[in-house]
Amino acid sequence: MHKDSNEAVEIVLVAINARYRHTSFGLRCLQANLLELESRSRLMEFTIKQRPQDVLEQLVACSPRIVGIGVYIWNVGVVTELVALLRRVLPETTIVLGGPEVSYEWDGQPLQQLAHHVIQGEGEQAFRDLCRGILSGEPPAASVIQGQTPPMAELEMPYRLYTAEDIQNRVVYVEASRGCPYRCEFCLSSLDKRVRDVELDRFFEALTCLWERGARDFKFIDRTFNLSLKFSLQILGFFLEKPQEGMSLHFEMVPERLPAELLETLERFGPGVVQLEVGVQTFDPDVARRISRPMKIEKVCENIAALSHQTGVHLHVDLIVGLPGEGLESFGKGLDRLHGLGPHEIQVGVLKRLKGTPIQRHATPFSMVYSPIAPFEILQNSELSFSEMNQMKRFARFWDLVVNSGQFSKSVGLLWKDQESVFESFREFSAWAYQTAGRSSHISLIRLAVYLYDFLTEVRGMDAEEAGVQIVGDLLRTSGRRIPKVLQGYERKARERTRVNQEATRGGLARQRRHQAGSSVPA
Repeated sequence: MHKDSNEAVEIVLVAINARYRHTSFGLRCLQANLLELESRSRLMEFTIKQRPQDVLEQLVACSPRIVGIGVYIWNVGVVTELVALLRRVLPETTIVLGGPEVSYEWDGQPLQQLAHHVIQGEGEQAFRDLCRGILSGEPPAASVIQGQTPPMAELEMPYRLYTAEDIQNRVVYVEASRGCPYRCEFCLSSLDKRVRDVELDRFFEALTCLWERGARDFKFIDRTFNLSLKFSLQILGFFLEKPQEGMSLHFEMVPERLPAELLETLERFGPGVVQLEVGVQTFDPDVARRISRPMKIEKVCENIAALSHQTGVHLHVDLIVGLPGEGLESFGKGLDRLHGLGPHEIQVGVLKRLKGTPIQRHATPFSMVYSPIAPFEILQNSELSFSEMNQMKRFARFWDLVVNSGQFSKSVGLLWKDQESVFESFREFSAWAYQTAGRSSHISLIRLAVYLYDFLTEVRGMDAEEAGVQIVGDLLRTSGRRIPKVLQGYERKARERTRVNQEATRGGLARQRRHQAGSSVPA
């Protein structure tokens, strides 16, 4: 329920999101399940870029009796500062924390001394009961409260709480199931092994309401969308009955499970409408077994290739740097193999030690050293020195800027043209680019284009016109984009060659559209 920012309210739910485009699904679930207390509550969303004192000012204006805050790996620092300020300025307000960052290994966290109550795990019922107790003058004595995991049918769905602004400008997160049967040791989902599905009739009714209100961008947060063939086909079937113009659907899938019927159904969606996020993480079978993720690697490769070449799905596949026992050679071979399968994006992630995950059992045998500061990334291990890990973090950032962004979807392949290894070729470029720029972030697209041109021509000795025309062609695919001076001599020829297929750019998100429009990458 929307309330004016200056109106007093008893329960304020505070979301500190990573960016404006994100919405807090978890806190909407809490608010929807307050039942009779919902009218006495308000959800306030901020981003990590906002000053905690500015957030506090808006909270003070509400004079809340209870403030509930979701704590995640990306906002724990901001939340810690905000809660410390809250305790001083609103000493009578009860502070309740929840979320993955306070659900495990709670002892010793700075937030422990600041919060009045912490709810561990799922909080819909626990938070409602806690609020009832506080507002009736009978708060529980326990400071740490364990959440319940009721059947999904017992929980109110939160979708009516998305505002018109959310639907128009932000991601609409939806949830068809909770839990994951897999035991990947780096992932918090491995701790909730019981998968609970929603009632699909009720779920589709809620999705229909969102659709009628104009929602077209749906991101499913389920960890195993394709666990049940029947279940996933029903969900896809719901969307196939809708016009695909402007539609964007995001799912996470298990790479081994791609029955023919599921593949055939995915083929019915237009280019870029469906994005699949596939967590492969490693192609080394020993490493996969070590982290409790044994895979049929040949089947995984077969399925990724089928999705890449037989469907219009935008395929985003994850690999992780820093897993116990995997060095640069093994990781590089995995990336080369994955790249050859043709996914649109390869997300090069860096291992993080999330609180409560079993990955910690490898700390001693593999000398795993993690940063104590969020997001708790690995610093070094027995296979990768601190310097090598830093190099790989820079590799990941440049890979995202140059390859995954889709901004250079035609010219980026020149980096590994006539080279034996995509990994080694891009590793050389990322090291050169970092040395040239002195940083690996806050680099403009135009500057990246110049770096790409300079590296190809000066380091690789490539023909200047070949490199320049390809790079300018990529820049021209976005109307009105400035061409840097060093590349302006190639603009006429690039314009003659550049033809943007407007039909292919419809639907999906901007990044996906760039990949679909420029999918022909030089070998």
